[in-house]
Amino acid sequence: MKFSGLQKTSLLDYPDKIASILFTPGCNLRCPFCQNHKIAFDPQPPFLQENTALSILAERKKYVDAVVITGGEPCMHRELPKFLSKLGDQGFSVKLDTNGFFPDVLEQCLEYVDYVAMDVKTSCEKYPLLGALDTETLLHSIDILKKDTVPYEFRTTAVPDFLTSQDAQAIGKLIEGTKTYAIQQFTPQNAFDKHYQTQKPYPPEKINELCEIIAPYTEKLIQRN
Repeated sequence: MKFSGLQKTSLLDYPDKIASILFTPGCNLRCPFCQNHKIAFDPQPPFLQENTALSILAERKKYVDAVVITGGEPCMHRELPKFLSKLGDQGFSVKLDTNGFFPDVLEQCLEYVDYVAMDVKTSCEKYPLLGALDTETLLHSIDILKKDTVPYEFRTTAVPDFLTSQDAQAIGKLIEGTKTYAIQQFTPQNAFDKHYQTQKPYPPEKINELCEIIAPYTEKLIQRN
């Protein structure tokens, strides 16, 4: 595998763990509010090669106890499960971030990961605005994670155009019965589309309202700033 970058230390990206983060290049979606669009939409060399990444992580082992694989979309890369197994061999806990559109690769990865965070970005009706022709594979991935093979969460960034009260109701029905769901505050800075760079995030009271809509569908609901 190759990577667009490595962040040596994060205290936020893996629940209750200190982690390093690897960013994979490329994505199948084109979310206008994407924060990682430079590596997702038009990844450019130099890339970090797999052996170099593993070497750096081995040197970081005394400082971090986990690795987060994010993107872009990691599950686009069919060699991902094999790479994750190598991280496990080095003794790292592994978290995978995914948009859910590659359920076959996701299912292969579950043997090698300790936590999965999957985006449910909006209601199914609005996914074409993100570049998805249909949501069949997304729904398959939701069903895979609901089997509780590994700890997981579904999460949504509260982008005003894509998380209305109606969208929240629809998302709740999609993830119904899940153990953990998280709503993340939208950050306009660095968004791909200029419109979203000036989009005002929801105020706290609106976030609370959205949480109240989705709360009945999940055992645990998390709000993240």
